[in-house]
Amino acid sequence: MPHKALLIASLPLLAMLLAACPRANGYGTSVIFPSASIDGAVGMYAIPGEDDAAVVLAQDGVAYRVNLADGASQPTVFLDVRNRLIANPGNEEGLLGLAFAPDYSRSGQFYAHYTAGEPRRSVISRFNGDQEQVVLEVPQPFANHNGGALAFGPDGMLYIALGDGGSAGDPQGHAQNLNSLLGKILRIDVSTSTYSIPTDNPFAGGGGRGEIWAYGLRNPWRISFDRETGQLWAGDVGQGAFEEVDRIVRGANYGWNVLEGDACYRAESCDRSRSLPPRAAYSHDFGCSVTGGYVYRGDALPELRGWYVYGDYCSGRLWAIDAATNEGAAIPLADTGLAITSFFEASDGEIYIVSSDRGVFRIDPKQQ
Repeated sequence: MPHKALLIASLPLLAMLLAACPRANGYGTSVIFPSASIDGAVGMYAIPGEDDAAVVLAQDGVAYRVNLADGASQPTVFLDVRNRLIANPGNEEGLLGLAFAPDYSRSGQFYAHYTAGEPRRSVISRFNGDQEQVVLEVPQPFANHNGGALAFGPDGMLYIALGDGGSAGDPQGHAQNLNSLLGKILRIDVSTSTYSIPTDNPFAGGGGRGEIWAYGLRNPWRISFDRETGQLWAGDVGQGAFEEVDRIVRGANYGWNVLEGDACYRAESCDRSRSLPPRAAYSHDFGCSVTGGYVYRGDALPELRGWYVYGDYCSGRLWAIDAATNEGAAIPLADTGLAITSFFEASDGEIYIVSSDRGVFRIDPKQQ
């Protein structure tokens, strides 16, 4: 039996260990930032150098500047690309992603990802105010599975999430085709007039398109970098059975359309040896469209620090997984009832839920 004094001395450490784990179903939500309530919101991004300002992305083609400190203030137009969008968009097309250049405070440059036509294509452009320079265009065979997320990594490179091109089941085989940019995470250097391929990309020397960083993805909806470790995360929307969360690493194959989540797709058996398993997966008993989030690095919820928080658009469920390990099940945090289209990471590391029809919500501990 341990010595009583040793046991008593260990109690604070035990309490710290227990507090470091999120409480299952121990959270609720409350609306915050009233000025950021935008119909059709699909993204929200902190403006570098401005702690009290952000941009909210609406799928219809307008991005709005919002004041986070003044709930009575009205949004103002930050970017309007409605006249550039495809004329009759599908429900997964539109203005889908935005990223501020690392030197935005000096250069005023930012990047946007939208779908245009004809012909139907994804467009990644550099903006300075209303001035646009197209950086990359990728043909899209169908109206769905566009991906759309943009993010600058700690290496200063621009990462682009593209879906498999659409329809169902990846009929054209893009995700596993290394000569196609669809079904991939791309990594490009935009410090040149358009872009160049970083020499340390996995296929920069051949064997596939040099822009590819990772492949075998169906429809990666929201990517993010852990601000502390630099690790890249993605939520990859599934077909009819499973959703998945992936830790994105250089050159990895994430299995689609051989695998959906961690299960074989349309086959009794399949070769898993060529792909990296998801960090987490869930069946359509719990939702139908994963929305990737962020690794929490804030202070308001210390038990969530170092956990990757993500949700589901259809069910409104919210989960967290330990970002420091490849093991451990997801912990359910809340059943929010929200149409979760994105998450917002503020300058202080706090994470908020973005709903397409009800605004922006804070994650709150339930009262015990």
